[in-house]
Amino acid sequence: MKYLVTGGSGFIGSHLVEQLLKNRHSVINIDNFDDFYDYRIKIRNTLESVGKPFEFSFHNKEHDIQKLIFETSTKHYQIYNQDIRDKAGLEKIFSKHKIDAVIHLAALAGVRPSIEKPLEYEEVNVKGTMNLWELCNEFNIKKIICASSSSIYGNNSKIPFSESDNVDQPISPYAATKKCTEILGHVYHHLYGINMIHLRFFTVYGPRQRPDLAIHKFTKLMSENKEIPFYGDGSTSRDYTYVDDIIDGIQKSIQYLDKNEKVYEIINLGENEVITLEEMLAGIEEHLEIKPRKKILPMQPGDVHKTNADITKARTLIGYHPTTRFQNGIKKFVEWFLRNGS
Repeated sequence: MKYLVTGGSGFIGSHLVEQLLKNRHSVINIDNFDDFYDYRIKIRNTLESVGKPFEFSFHNKEHDIQKLIFETSTKHYQIYNQDIRDKAGLEKIFSKHKIDAVIHLAALAGVRPSIEKPLEYEEVNVKGTMNLWELCNEFNIKKIICASSSSIYGNNSKIPFSESDNVDQPISPYAATKKCTEILGHVYHHLYGINMIHLRFFTVYGPRQRPDLAIHKFTKLMSENKEIPFYGDGSTSRDYTYVDDIIDGIQKSIQYLDKNEKVYEIINLGENEVITLEEMLAGIEEHLEIKPRKKILPMQPGDVHKTNADITKARTLIGYHPTTRFQNGIKKFVEWFLRNGS
């Protein structure tokens, strides 16, 4: 099978690419190496995902990305420096390859940044996604997996969060864009018979995690003996989901699309284990063996108080069974951080 993966040099995407290649599939990776964080991190992710040692001398962004493309391109793997907002550029890629399915992970991420740049989030997350669906229709690609988010639930009072819950009250532009793509996805499914699964990810963590996310940020600050921005009283909680379990859920979703027709589904992928901010910090402290220095700050606009996934549907429909408890996952992350000096 040949899969087009958007955001394949990012945190989750690079793990997915790595697994698809191990399973002897072909992969087309589309990533625009956005300045949301250091492009060099994505270069490292890419090299790790295709099994190349991290031996790379950096010069400047344009030169380095072209060098990466040259050094990693093979019969079964191609990478394109491509923005999903550019439909004409995407069309050239779709025209060049016979694509069996699209796994769409690319997005502008982050709740707080989306409040500062809502129009840019709409342009990337909604328009960019629609560009992909338009091309899927044009090139008769009938299988799509899309990354959604637990942020879509907002401050839902019903715990745990179920796919059947009302999600009409998002509290950040990022969450709103994810709901928009779920709704618009149904339009493309209904009009053009595109089989589609939207996966609502719940706070994914693990090796290669983005440096702006709390676990990575806290670990780095603690290792440098710097203060940690600690929002609220520590009682906010998240359903932290280890990246290997997310990749397993994506692969099982692909298998479901391969075996079924007339599919439009929204599925939670979480760990079904809620960890408070205080407990998360304690886990990092235990394995890093450094005591944190907290800078207590008020809750931030757009942040939800709690996430907790009801994964009943994922278990029954696709056979999803997460296996990584938080204490094991956080240990693996800290070990990776110490090895990489990130």
